Amino acid sequence: MTEHQNLVFNTLDKKAQAVLSELKASSKQVFVTGAGGFLGKALCQFLRSADIKVIGFARGDYPELSALGVTMVKGDISDQQTLFDAMAHCDVVFHVASKAGVWGNKESYFKPNVEGTDNIINACIAHNITRLIYTSTPSVTFCGKDEINIDESSPYAAQFLNFYGLSKAVAEQKVLNSNSDSLKTVALRPHLIWGPGDRHLVPRVLARAKANKLKLVGKNDKLVDTIYIDNAVYAHLLAAVELNKQDAKCAGKAYFLSNDEPIFMADMLNKILACQNLPAVTKRVPAALAYTVGTLLEWVYLALRKKDEPIMTRFVAKQLSTAHYFNINAAKQDLNYTPLINIEQGMHRLKISLN
Repeated sequence: MTEHQNLVFNTLDKKAQAVLSELKASSKQVFVTGAGGFLGKALCQFLRSADIKVIGFARGDYPELSALGVTMVKGDISDQQTLFDAMAHCDVVFHVASKAGVWGNKESYFKPNVEGTDNIINACIAHNITRLIYTSTPSVTFCGKDEINIDESSPYAAQFLNFYGLSKAVAEQKVLNSNSDSLKTVALRPHLIWGPGDRHLVPRVLARAKANKLKLVGKNDKLVDTIYIDNAVYAHLLAAVELNKQDAKCAGKAYFLSNDEPIFMADMLNKILACQNLPAVTKRVPAALAYTVGTLLEWVYLALRKKDEPIMTRFVAKQLSTAHYFNINAAKQDLNYTPLINIEQGMHRLKISLN
């Protein structure tokens, strides 16, 4: 372990250190898809802090990960042969990569999210890889209505508002159905991951606020769940360790993940804004109006065949105007998961990283 890795490892929570040590003892080499993304990169950093051998798979170049000792392979999960070759000699796979976002046609989501997942599963079987941890999303159950303290007994959405949620639901079922004695699988559903290094939620909130375009949707504030980046990584590590057990409780199951601190959307946004001393958001748009605007914009973008994301969609309008928080007792019981960093601690770290 290098001096830098040793420093990082020693600053981690003792629970994180313990689970990393256990994972290192039970694996020869770990494979991470989407290694260049927010969660994938953080996962690689945690793994390397414990001197765990990591193969990182991503579409771009990430010299900062190579500098940490991650063996980077450039490729697309839709490319079967490149993926197959890269996964050789690994025994644990964290399948984090996916096309996210709220706009795009079915093929643009199904090719990476569904076909790509098929490729991962097939390569795992061909290489006798024993553990597959899949990063799913709570969007697999979201149909535009309030989700109040729901758990994993909630069914998949009967109707999806975009192809992202549909593609992730199909992929999640494929992963869980592939669970066997030789390949143990689990699907994790973290909600609204945030923290230092975030390139989506935090930057968008700050940019829209600075442009005076940030608004709340709906008359009433609704509770939502979020999860700090370190907690999301920790849950993935716990799942990998649990899957190594012969009677793994989590094998073949899906789990909601969060900070276990439901918070009003307005409060969460304002905490992010406060990290850069920006004024609190107070302007509101009626939920029905936001939904109507989202619907019209979708029609216009489809008619014009525009590929960039509309400023509002039906899915976004519903997400911003409904409650969605989760009962994570299953993750606590089966994975021994409890958040390491609470929202206030996370916001302190976020503020330092932004200034």
